[in-house]
Amino acid sequence: MEDKNKKILHRMKIARGHLEKVISMVEKDEYCLDIIQQTQAVTSSIEKVTEMILENHLKTCVRESIESGKNIDEKVKEVIEVFKRK
Repeated sequence: MEDKNKKILHRMKIARGHLEKVISMVEKDEYCLDIIQQTQAVTSSIEKVTEMILENHLKTCVRESIESGKNIDEKVKEVIEVFKRK
């Protein structure tokens, strides 16, 4: 497995751990603000994964399109569409 995928998977596992903690906290009826703090950690972890995947996409797929002169507008449109759904 490539190094970038290992890093992405590592980050995803961190996010999963945070989410499992949130679920446990809700099940135990823990203090609301503590739960919110943990959900913020989940959000932060997911955002970091998104940044890593986007960076990889730009450095590979988009770069290949630019270098080949093919599908450039399509690749740019794909990225824009993903962020419009947000």
